[in-house]
Amino acid sequence: MAELIELDDPADERVRDYLALRETTLRHSLEAAEGIFIAEGPLVIRRAIEAGYRPRSLLLAPRYLDELGDLLDGLDVPVYVVSTRLAERITGFHVHRGALASVERHTRHRVEDVLAGNRLVVAEDLVDHTNVGAILRSAAGLGWDGVLLAPGSADPLYRRSVKTSMGAVFSLPWARLDERGLAPLQEAGFTLVAMALRDDAVTLDEYAAGVGPDDRIALLMGTEGAGLSDEWLAAADVVVTIPMGHGIDSLNVAAATAVACYALRP
Repeated sequence: MAELIELDDPADERVRDYLALRETTLRHSLEAAEGIFIAEGPLVIRRAIEAGYRPRSLLLAPRYLDELGDLLDGLDVPVYVVSTRLAERITGFHVHRGALASVERHTRHRVEDVLAGNRLVVAEDLVDHTNVGAILRSAAGLGWDGVLLAPGSADPLYRRSVKTSMGAVFSLPWARLDERGLAPLQEAGFTLVAMALRDDAVTLDEYAAGVGPDDRIALLMGTEGAGLSDEWLAAADVVVTIPMGHGIDSLNVAAATAVACYALRP
């Protein structure tokens, strides 16, 4: 049974893991140094722990003690019980769900592991954590097999990524590409399908009509502003685009990924 500890001091050293969660640069350095990530909300906390990630503490408002009671029974970690107001003073933002966990970070998959699937999203240097989380959620929910991220992409285990993914980051295989870039995908027989606004692009509908359920597809998605790099576009086997209307030329990268994942679902 987890140890329940009531706190009333926002400067208590025992809740250092939860300090200043809105300060991205500070959090990255702290979480990297400590080897942790923060799970927010009872559902995400439950999914992280049930997926085998080990928490080192929880920070809960009293109302969540019952909701997470079955989970707490099997844990041997401190649970800091705080008021919502105190949680906000510790974290620096409105903790409307009143439930946080500090969880030990570890690498689960290599590029080679993710390549075992037939449908992969491959993201090039996405900097927005919510976009990364949304892409993981869409890929998982629409039956895709994994996600590969270029080295410059945002952290899938950062709090906002985890929250936006609704815990999909814990169940869907993902890994970071290395110095080999897209070469492992090409060697594994994937068709590299780039989403981009180009004159030679075919529509997503046209391309999807010729795709079989066992085809190995790697969907290449570019950065939020410039899109895919010239290098990745040059490597692509086909360029596809989503037909748009009302003078809108494109969708947000996360929305476009969801549309493409649905159209090309296995």
